[in-house]
Amino acid sequence: MPSPVLKKLQPYFPALFVLLWSSGFIGSKLGLGYAEPFTFLFIRLLALGVLLTLVAWLTRAPWPRSGREVMHLVVSGLLVHGVYLGGVLGAVAHGLGAGLVALIVGLQPLVTAVITTLWMRESLIPRQWIGLVLGLAGVALVVSQKLTGHPDIPALGMVTTALFGITLGALYQKRFCSRMDLRTGTAVQGFASAALMLVLALSFETMVVRWTAPLIFALLWLILVLSMGAFFLLSILLRQGQSLQVTRLFYLTPPVTAVMAWAAFGEGLPPTVVAGFLVAALGVWMARQA
Repeated sequence: MPSPVLKKLQPYFPALFVLLWSSGFIGSKLGLGYAEPFTFLFIRLLALGVLLTLVAWLTRAPWPRSGREVMHLVVSGLLVHGVYLGGVLGAVAHGLGAGLVALIVGLQPLVTAVITTLWMRESLIPRQWIGLVLGLAGVALVVSQKLTGHPDIPALGMVTTALFGITLGALYQKRFCSRMDLRTGTAVQGFASAALMLVLALSFETMVVRWTAPLIFALLWLILVLSMGAFFLLSILLRQGQSLQVTRLFYLTPPVTAVMAWAAFGEGLPPTVVAGFLVAALGVWMARQA
C-alpha cells in the first residue's frame, strides 16, 4: 500500500516524470564530451545495478523468485535501458542532430497507439487520435528549424531502434513486470543492460574515459535522477494507467528539453519552440483518458 505522502504526490507524478526524463538529454550531452556512448552507458548502468543492490540489501527488498521473472526483467531492461539509451546516445555521438533525435523518439505515442490497439486491445476514441496527431505536430514545430541537411543513415538507424526499444520495452514491462520490486527489478535490468553495453563498447569503442568533474556530475545525475527517479516513475505510471496514457507524456519531452538546453547551454529558444510546446500540451490533454 502506498504511503499517505505518496498518495498526495501522485497527481504530480506525470509532470515530475516529464521534467526528469527531459533532463536526461542534458546530462547525456554533458557526459558524451568525456566518454564514448557505450562506454559511458556501461559505467552508468553498472553503477546503477551496484547501487540498487546495496539499497535492496539494506532494505531487505525481495528478489525475483523464479527464472521466468528474471527473464522478463532482463528482456524489459534490455529494451528500456539498453536499446533505447544505447540508440539515442549512439545517434547523438554519431552526429545526428538533437532535434531530429527528439522528433523520431517523439513518435512513440503514435507507435504505442498502433501497437496497443492491435496487441493489447486498448481502444482509442477519435479525440485521442486527434490529440496524438496534435502532439506530433507540436514536436515537429519544436525541432523544425533543426531538420536540415542529410542525416547519417547508421545514426538514423540507431535512433529508430531506440524508438522501438522504449516503445516495446514499456509495453513489455507493463504486461510482464508490473509486480516487480523497483529496487531489485531495476538492479537486474541495470546489470543486464550494462552487459550489453560492455559488449558494444569492446566491439566498437576504445573505452577511454576522461574522468573530470563534469563527467562525474553527469553520471551522478543520470544514475540518481534519471535511472532511479524517472525510470521509477515510469514503472509506477505504467502500473497505474493505460499504456497510451503514459507514453503520451513523451510528446512533452522535446519542448521541455529545448527549454532546458536554452537554460543550460544557451541554445536558441525561438517562437516555434514556444508554439510547439503549447500545441504538444494541447495534444496531451486531448489524448488523456476519456
